[in-house]
Amino acid sequence: MGFAARRLLVSIGLVWLVASLVFLVIHLIPGDPAELLLSQGGIAPDPAAVEELRERLGLNQPLWQQYATYLGGLLQGDFGYSLQDEHPIAEEIALRLPRTLELVGAAGLIAVLLGLPLGTVAALRAGGLLDRMLSAVAALALSVPVFVVGTLAVLVLAQQLKLVPAGGYVPLAQDPLRHLGLLLMPAGTIAVGLSAVVFRVTRSSVLEVLQREHVRAAQARGTPPAAIIRRHVVRNALTPVVTVIALHLGTLLGGTVLVEFVFNWPGLSGYLVRSVEARDYPEVLGIVVVISALFVLLNFVVDLLYAVIDPRVRHG
Repeated sequence: MGFAARRLLVSIGLVWLVASLVFLVIHLIPGDPAELLLSQGGIAPDPAAVEELRERLGLNQPLWQQYATYLGGLLQGDFGYSLQDEHPIAEEIALRLPRTLELVGAAGLIAVLLGLPLGTVAALRAGGLLDRMLSAVAALALSVPVFVVGTLAVLVLAQQLKLVPAGGYVPLAQDPLRHLGLLLMPAGTIAVGLSAVVFRVTRSSVLEVLQREHVRAAQARGTPPAAIIRRHVVRNALTPVVTVIALHLGTLLGGTVLVEFVFNWPGLSGYLVRSVEARDYPEVLGIVVVISALFVLLNFVVDLLYAVIDPRVRHG
């Protein structure tokens, strides 16, 4: 079986395992969703109404039957209906997921464009003034929480300097320039810490590669520094950098809550918070499974990139 096929089977198994664990955990949480939905102002709902709602939502079925229905729906892309307004969950996820993916993707792009070249330059000037300055800035960026960065960006860039809008969302098709303007600050806020991570990993990886024998041999032969960096250093240093970027982007898929809140960006994370507060477990299940599946998919893509960057991975 080929490398890609093996990794694909492992990824499918991981998605199934995560979906099953999330289903069980949600159903182990104390409380009756039907009773919670019908409760108003702390007044206990009518038991007959609770039982009718449980039957309509399938909550009175055995757990194994609910699990089978749940898996069958996932295979068809059907996440069920919201307990709050009976709106199809798949439609809401399909609406919000691209917004979060766009936010995370833009942040990742900014982080790579900043962290990768600056980390390489710092490694090539290790111990020098430029290296110390860049490392200090990276340490500062890592120490500042994302909500502080977001709040300062709104206060300084939006309210005082009025360079960019303070927040909100406009569809790309409706107004491309305003859409990009509204995307810039939340993506940049996420990219501050992420670019510092990429910088530090790149610097460390390049320094490690520079000490390898084949690089030293190329230097001894008088190979131009630019050719050494292009042929021997960058390619070999990319593997840990790709790993870190993939892991952080996967984490950001469900971790952009504060940024989406600060900038009023209607993505998937805000939808997840609303669903948890309402204890709308079908929504929570659907969102968590989608985020987990994307995380697994991202790691699958990274495995394929490894095979391209280092062919030895395919035979490991």
